[in-house]
Amino acid sequence: MSTSPSSPTLGLRHAVLWESDPAASARFYEQALGLEIKAEMGDAVFMSSPGSATDHDLGLFRTADPTPPPSRGLGLYHLAWEVATLAELDTARERLSRMGALVGASNHHVSRSLYAKDPDGIEFKVMWEILVDQLTDGGPTTKPLDLDAAIAEFGADSPGRGASERTGA
Repeated sequence: MSTSPSSPTLGLRHAVLWESDPAASARFYEQALGLEIKAEMGDAVFMSSPGSATDHDLGLFRTADPTPPPSRGLGLYHLAWEVATLAELDTARERLSRMGALVGASNHHVSRSLYAKDPDGIEFKVMWEILVDQLTDGGPTTKPLDLDAAIAEFGADSPGRGASERTGA
């Protein structure tokens, strides 16, 4: 028998990653995702997306054990960063590809997603989420991403779900 907590959580507030070189990883996330450094304290760097209401979205802490993470083992698979439009997703694809960080791209029905790895091999996703009223029948799937087809279907500058929720559009 499962019971719901009387006070459910509001959502994920931030993520913290163990990194071999937090300063180098911060430079990577600045270039890859446009995150901004909010604070540096010893071997920790705290970053946020521009316009974020949080004190930090991502914390990068120096690890005492720089052993690369196991591939597809137990533990965190990825963090997802949302962009406002498919044009921004296309820009992210070009940037991540130039950086040699892009490792995959998928159409998940509810979103269009890019997968990349940071300098320590930690995987993250950059995604654009479809507005609820634009969803068609069917649930999440995983198919190869055809970004040009998605842009033709939804428009390069159409706001995704997160952008619409943020602006109230």
